[in-house]
Amino acid sequence: MEDTVKTIFTRTRTLAALMGAATLLTTAPAWAETTLTIATVNNGDMIRMQGLTGEFTKANPDIQVKWVTLEENVLRQRVTTDIATKGGQFDILTIGTYEVPIWAKKNWLVPLDKLGADYDANDILPKIKDAVSVDGKLYAAPFYGESSMVMYRTDLFDKAGLKMPESPTWDFVIDAAKKLTDKPGGVFGICLRGKAGWGENMAFLTAMSNSFGARWFDEKWQPQFNTPEWKKTLTTYVDLMKDAGPPGASSNGFNENLALFNSGKCAMWIDATVAASFVTNPKESKVADKVGFALAPNTGLGKNANWLWAWNLAIPAGSKKTDAAEKFIAWATSKDYTKLVASKDGWANVPPGTRTSLYKNEDYLKVAPFAKITLASIDAADPSHPTVKPVPYVGVQYAAIPEFQGIGTAVGQQFSAALAGSMTVDAALAAAQSSTEREMKRAGYIK
Repeated sequence: MEDTVKTIFTRTRTLAALMGAATLLTTAPAWAETTLTIATVNNGDMIRMQGLTGEFTKANPDIQVKWVTLEENVLRQRVTTDIATKGGQFDILTIGTYEVPIWAKKNWLVPLDKLGADYDANDILPKIKDAVSVDGKLYAAPFYGESSMVMYRTDLFDKAGLKMPESPTWDFVIDAAKKLTDKPGGVFGICLRGKAGWGENMAFLTAMSNSFGARWFDEKWQPQFNTPEWKKTLTTYVDLMKDAGPPGASSNGFNENLALFNSGKCAMWIDATVAASFVTNPKESKVADKVGFALAPNTGLGKNANWLWAWNLAIPAGSKKTDAAEKFIAWATSKDYTKLVASKDGWANVPPGTRTSLYKNEDYLKVAPFAKITLASIDAADPSHPTVKPVPYVGVQYAAIPEFQGIGTAVGQQFSAALAGSMTVDAALAAAQSSTEREMKRAGYIK
C-alpha cells in the first residue's frame, strides 16, 4: 500500500510540474467516513507532507484526505475566490501570513482552539505566532516559516577570490554577481524571482525596496512608485539581472530558481530561507556540499532585504468538518510531525521556521548549517516597522490590506515586463503609480 501511494504521488507530482494543473491525491482506507479536501501549494515541504499523509490516515482510519495541489499564484486565486464566495470546495486551506489576519477579521476562518493539550502553541516562534493570530487567538497553524537570505556557491567564491560577508551590501552582491557570471559556461552570477505575482516577484522586490529606503505608501496612503528610492530599486534589479541573470528570468519564480541553483547554474540566489534544506540535499542538488548562507543584502540604511512569511493551514468558516480538519492540522504542524520527517528524511529536511524548540535541538543544529542565519533573518524581520520611513501598513513584503492582492499582482506584471525588456523601468514605475493610485481611490484610501 505504502509503495503504491508513493508511486501515485511521484507520478502525480510529475504531471503537476509538467502541466501546471491542479492535482488530486487521495490517501485513505476505503471505509473512511469523512473526506477532507485540502488545497495546498506545490512547494517541496508540502509535497513531502502529502507523501506522509498515510501515517495520519493509519492513525485516523475514519478520515480520508484529498489533496488539490496548485502553483502558488493559482492557489491564491482559487482559495480567495472560494472563501469569499463561500464556495465550500475546501475543508483546509494553505494560506499565508498576509491572508490570516484579514480573513480572520472578516470571520472567514475558524479559530484553532482544539489542537490538543500536547500541541504547545507557545513553542511557535513569536514573530510567526503573532502573524497568524488575531486578539491572541490562533486562526491558522504554521506549517513552515521563513525569511529570505543569500545562498551562494562557496566553490565559485573561493575560485574568484571572493569572501561573502555575513551581512553583505547590495554593492558587494552586484560586484560579485558580475565577476561570477560565466554565460558561455552556463553559470549565472545571480538568480532572482521575475515571475509576476504579489507573492512571487513582488515579495522579492518589495523586500529589496525596503533596503533601498522605498515604501509602497506614505503615511496618507499615497503610492510611492514615483520616488527616487523605487527608481533606484527597480533600475538596480533590472540592470543586475541583465548583466548577471539567466535568460528568461521574467518567467522564474521560487521553484524555477530552485531548479536552476540545484543544477549548478547560479552562483548566488536570494530567496526564501526554506530553500536551504533543498539546496543542501545531495539527493536533489548537484552542489549540495558547496553552499554557503548570508543575510539578505542592505544598503546601509538599517533594513536588510529580507521578508517574513509562513505557509499555514487554516479552516474556512462554515465547514461542517471542523473536528476532522483540526485533527489533521494538529498532526501536520506538531512536534511529532517534525520527528516523523526526521525519521524518514533526516533532521535537515524538517519544516523550518515555526518552532523555538527546533532551534535548540542539537540533532537539527548539527546537520543544518543554515539554521543560525534562518533564525536571525526571521527575528530581524519587523512587519510593524518594515521600512526606513514611516508607513500606515503592516507587512514586510506586502501591505496587509485586502486590496493588496489585486494591486500587487498588477504591479508585479509591470515590473516583470520591465525585466523582460518589453517596458522601460520608467514606464513600469509610471504604470505602477497610476494603477495603484486608481485602486486606492476606488477603495477610499485617498481622494
